Amino acid sequence: MSTQPFPHLFAPIAAGGTLFRNRIFAAPTGVSFVDSDGLLMPEVGAYYERKALGGAASVCISGGGVSRRGMAYGGGMLPYTNHRGMPFYNYVTNSITRHGCVASLELQHGGIHSDQAQDMGIQIYGPSETEFHGKPVLAMTEEIIEETIADFVKGAKYAKRAGFGMVTLHGGHGWLIHQFLSPTINHRTDRWGGSTENRTRLAREICAAIKKEVPGMVVELRISGFEGTPEGYEIDEGVRIAEWLDGYPDILHVSAGASTFTVTHPSMFDPDGVNVRLAAAIKPRMRRSKVATVGALSDPAYLEEIVASGQADIVEMARGLIADPELPNKARTGRADDVDRCIRCYHCFSEVMSSGQFCCTLNPTIGREEEFSTAPLPAEKKKVVVLGGGVAGMQAAITAAKRGHRVSLYEKSDRLGGVLLCEEKVPFKKHLAEYLARQARRLYDAGVEVHLNRALTPAEVEALGADVVIAAIGSRAAMPEIPGLERTVEVTRAYSDPEALGKKVLILGGGMAGTELAIYLQSLGREAVVIEAEKTLNFVNNSCHRSAVLEQLRKRGIEARTQTRVKAIEGGRVLCETPEGEIALEADSIVNALGRTPLQEEAAAFGLAAPVFYPIGDCLAAKNVYEANRLGFNVAMDIGKSLS
Repeated sequence: MSTQPFPHLFAPIAAGGTLFRNRIFAAPTGVSFVDSDGLLMPEVGAYYERKALGGAASVCISGGGVSRRGMAYGGGMLPYTNHRGMPFYNYVTNSITRHGCVASLELQHGGIHSDQAQDMGIQIYGPSETEFHGKPVLAMTEEIIEETIADFVKGAKYAKRAGFGMVTLHGGHGWLIHQFLSPTINHRTDRWGGSTENRTRLAREICAAIKKEVPGMVVELRISGFEGTPEGYEIDEGVRIAEWLDGYPDILHVSAGASTFTVTHPSMFDPDGVNVRLAAAIKPRMRRSKVATVGALSDPAYLEEIVASGQADIVEMARGLIADPELPNKARTGRADDVDRCIRCYHCFSEVMSSGQFCCTLNPTIGREEEFSTAPLPAEKKKVVVLGGGVAGMQAAITAAKRGHRVSLYEKSDRLGGVLLCEEKVPFKKHLAEYLARQARRLYDAGVEVHLNRALTPAEVEALGADVVIAAIGSRAAMPEIPGLERTVEVTRAYSDPEALGKKVLILGGGMAGTELAIYLQSLGREAVVIEAEKTLNFVNNSCHRSAVLEQLRKRGIEARTQTRVKAIEGGRVLCETPEGEIALEADSIVNALGRTPLQEEAAAFGLAAPVFYPIGDCLAAKNVYEANRLGFNVAMDIGKSLS
């Protein structure tokens, strides 16, 4: 009898004539590593291969634009006219399929959102006439619709030649197929619009044409179960759409949203599995198509429940398998507690948008799989002392110990986790709290010698005779010269003990710490007001999370006063300068969320305590969890390297 802890999740499933080894699919994620000709670079193969090695049954590559008139900046054009492109795609698919995993290529068309085509002077088309960026969008003629269907077939044929076993048609999130499905966008009165039957015709004909022209190709169609806008369709229409589509795609992939980023890509403020209800409503109506769900999924036990209860046949993850590509293998082999669950901080999205680089707050190897998969063990094993048990210190210690070094970690408090422990009771930060606890366990599992309640002096560290000292001693609350600021509540204490704050709270500082605290306090029934000196709230390098926070502030009715500079604090009053003049604000408590000051001098004192010295984390420069993890991992990888 099988002892598999998740028997439904790991039961193979057949669709479109192909057997998938389990029910975990890697949902489409974009390709950033391309050369000047738009051709894939080797790093792309390593990035997707890691998910296949991790045990996913299918891995999908995003960004397969099927038409020049449908080119959007969110997806690259397939290199039909460049014969050099095929070997690159074949290299990627071989990297995926050689591990028993099915490679899928997402096919998409921007329709009315074809901004790249428009910028190139190409006339763009959609279901109905409208405007985009102030320029006319024309309604597709019958001839152009037929050409578009043929373009999708051409894309599927290209995929098959390149070694893909499945195509994923993007029919959600505001792309062309979704535009035809949507009654708010599609105002046609011919056979392509009006009734649900007519609005689903384009999707049905694309699926049918691919099956006819590209035999053996599995067809997956992503739709939005609801649009998530005031005027958009709800799940009842999503069910009707699905009923008309049944049997045309082999897999109906049920997502959500039309154009709102935080709906199409759930934030940390959404519950786990926020979209599962959509697939669960659709699945009982499906007789021939398998049903997949996606969105805010990363807990193997919950994935098992979804499949076991019949809410979906397949579970798909994008960020979940970026945070931990090894999730399927860990779950299958009884290591589910070791899975790093995505904290939905949006750093991956924001970094790709700003720099074009793959990254993850929790996974420092993402986008660098090729480099680290072949990294040799250090030539010399070293004695390493790590000062500080926060995010950076724990990551450095774990990595160094796994590399074979003898590692001791010293933490001045009685707990591991650092400054972020203050947020462990915050519901929307629960996965971060779980991560800190896992990292603490991993320290002991890796053989790190952990010393709590120990703050060493430079002389004591020098006496240990270490080869390497890593200072990860953190930061303190910033204290700008504001009279009375010393009597405020420091933001970490406000998170740890919100009951002591009273009913009304003024939060000084509109950065991430202050605004998230306001959301947390409002959820506890308190009135929180954010005060920020700048014109806008301050979210450094994370525009996507900024959108999610602003949405929460709006939904919850939380006041955020920008261009309000604090001049002094007198008891429970804050004297402020605004463009309209001076004002006084009163509250039961005043919280200092004005940032962090790195403990740079304190860290520098250890600079000569060992032959090699690394300052990392907040004591180097107060940044974020991503930077702390990244640097902690990388300096540990450098220890003991032989460069000669």
